[in-house]
Amino acid sequence: MLKIYHYDTLTDSAINELTRRNTDDGNEIRERVQDIIENVKSHGDAALFSYAERFDGVLLRELFIGKEEIQALAATIGPEQKQALEIAYRNIHAFHKGQLQQEEPVETMPGVTCWREIRAIERVGLYIPGGTAVLPSTFLMLGIPAKLAGCGEIVVCSPPQKNGMVNAFLAYCAVLLGIERVYLAGGAQAVAAMAYGTQSIPKVDKIFGPGNQYVTKAKTMVQGDTQTAIDMPAGPSEVLIIADETANPVFAAADLLAQAEHGADSQAILVSASADFVTDTLKEVEKQLRALPRAEIARMALNNSFAVIVSSADQAMEFSNRYAPEHLIIQTKYSRGLAKKVTSAGSVFIGSLTPESAGDYASGTNHTLPTSGYARSYSGVSVDSFVKKITFQEISEKGIKNIGPAVEILAELEGLQAHKNAVTVRLKKD
Repeated sequence: MLKIYHYDTLTDSAINELTRRNTDDGNEIRERVQDIIENVKSHGDAALFSYAERFDGVLLRELFIGKEEIQALAATIGPEQKQALEIAYRNIHAFHKGQLQQEEPVETMPGVTCWREIRAIERVGLYIPGGTAVLPSTFLMLGIPAKLAGCGEIVVCSPPQKNGMVNAFLAYCAVLLGIERVYLAGGAQAVAAMAYGTQSIPKVDKIFGPGNQYVTKAKTMVQGDTQTAIDMPAGPSEVLIIADETANPVFAAADLLAQAEHGADSQAILVSASADFVTDTLKEVEKQLRALPRAEIARMALNNSFAVIVSSADQAMEFSNRYAPEHLIIQTKYSRGLAKKVTSAGSVFIGSLTPESAGDYASGTNHTLPTSGYARSYSGVSVDSFVKKITFQEISEKGIKNIGPAVEILAELEGLQAHKNAVTVRLKKD
């Protein structure tokens, strides 16, 4: 169960240690992932067939399923499930559509006009996890902004099920998104396939999607070895809850467990100035845990989690910003005011009636978020993640006369005569 720490007794180095997670100090994960990457790079499809048998326990005849198989699988799910996925689709689409905004040109000085234009990334790869839990919601979170951005080709990889297919709910998401092919590859090998390309899977320009430590390590490694970018280092999931004595321990316990059931390497953190609230919440966690189908997985995650007792709401936020959680839930008397002090978090959930589950599935915000402290420098996936913003400029005859002398002086002081000449010849053209 969660360990309990008192913030005032922690040294700075102890706090740093608490905020570290998913490290690979012995390079064991790196070495295993490197072997997988090299194998896929050298042997392509053959390596993927082999890994499907080894890791997924399935002998594949093909490395993808096509439009007809996808539609047949999608038709097997019930009307309630279809409706829920459609609600999620509409909300996610509505939220992300609002991000498509063209900037106006700016005349920086008379005759000098600059602007930016949006261009979609031509070929993107979406990794949809399918290990201990299949995540159709992730398919929507990645596929919708990719479609809105106008990406020319969307390559989707997801681990095969025991029947050699994908989950029927993933198939229905593919139908909603207009995706007609899903590649049957998971883990680090899927990332390698999209980064280098194989006989079946095209090389992509950017890879998206969360995963375990192996997937995350593979993404960071291929980024350094290829011209393939990644969305962010999105690894094992995590939540941090800030709550005071006005919060509901039943709600807080449910939120902790919702995160813990993701996987054994997930982390759920509770921060409160009320020791009684922490005690009540942990009792409730134990009570609710007994009823969960994934209790064993959740318990392993909780053994890797902790609670911090602080002296004030400001101290709670200080710790949160240092931890930089993927998900931050604020359940306090003045939740909105405290939320204004957030400087590092992937996504924030304000108030007692805003569970992190809503953002995971259907509120509209994206759930592909930075983990492991990367929220200090990364944002979650958005339409912007799928586009490039290219700058343009145009200078008129009046503009070159206005800006030219300054450029000549700046080029000269940097010792770049050709730069100066490129302006001078234009100023003397008459």
